[in-house]
Amino acid sequence: MADDLCFFTKDSFILKSPKKSPLVLRMVVLLFVMVCGVYIFLICLRQISTSSTPDFFNIGVIQKPCPEPNIEPWEIPYVHYPNPKTYSRAECACNPVRYFAIMSMQRSGSGWFETLLNNHTNISSNGEIFSVKVRRSNVSTIFETLDKIYSLDWVSSASKNECSAAVGLKWMLNQGLMKHHKEIVEYFNTRGVSAIFLFRRNLLRRMISILANSYDRDAKLLNGTHKSHVHSPLEAEILASYKPVINATLLIPDLRQVEETTKKALEYFNSTRHIVIYYEDVVKNRTVRSKLLEEADLLLCLILLS
Repeated sequence: MADDLCFFTKDSFILKSPKKSPLVLRMVVLLFVMVCGVYIFLICLRQISTSSTPDFFNIGVIQKPCPEPNIEPWEIPYVHYPNPKTYSRAECACNPVRYFAIMSMQRSGSGWFETLLNNHTNISSNGEIFSVKVRRSNVSTIFETLDKIYSLDWVSSASKNECSAAVGLKWMLNQGLMKHHKEIVEYFNTRGVSAIFLFRRNLLRRMISILANSYDRDAKLLNGTHKSHVHSPLEAEILASYKPVINATLLIPDLRQVEETTKKALEYFNSTRHIVIYYEDVVKNRTVRSKLLEEADLLLCLILLS
């Protein structure tokens, strides 16, 4: 009876686990691959966002370089191709431009000389720009002004077209030029600016001109107006009617001071490319004046004067 009750064998208690479905395994593998793919994609996306813009987004127009100018090798640093911010030079983009600065003292003929240069179609001398004190208040403002002039962005009555062959300004020695001479010399040498020193040989006549101009500021002999520069023989005759009185005691010291200032200026700017011109020489030499008006290249004009 007992044997009948215990009819279960040993093998009857062995439980076999059911077979796993292949579909479940495939789903697990697929899910794992998807998670890895998303992770890798996020890493790549983060690297792209932090890196610079790919090259295929920076597609620009490749400009054809300007041909080499037919000049001497030593002259290359003084030939420029400015790119104005306010307009395009268009077909004149490859026209070389020279930079210059007329450095002088008041009543030395700089206005007349600048007018002579501006009579040429492609030469622009923008006047006594640093007569405005704020433009020469410090070196930074001086450099900002010079950069604007030499990039052809300065607008004045003397400004020519985009095909200007030479651009510059008139700069008096007492307008920050001597005070910041070290920085300005470095600027001239770095940017390839040619300096034109214009002085008067007859310092006594210059002194008389200063006194007469000072008197006319108050007297206003020309129909109640003051003119620093006359434009007709009649105006010159009217202003010449005033005979200033010179202080004989201060005459010699004043003339020596002018000579010292001139000497210092030439010493300070000795390392720049420069030329010294005297007003009397240009006025008397008609050949020089005609050459200045005929030549489009300002530096060739200066070579003729040297």
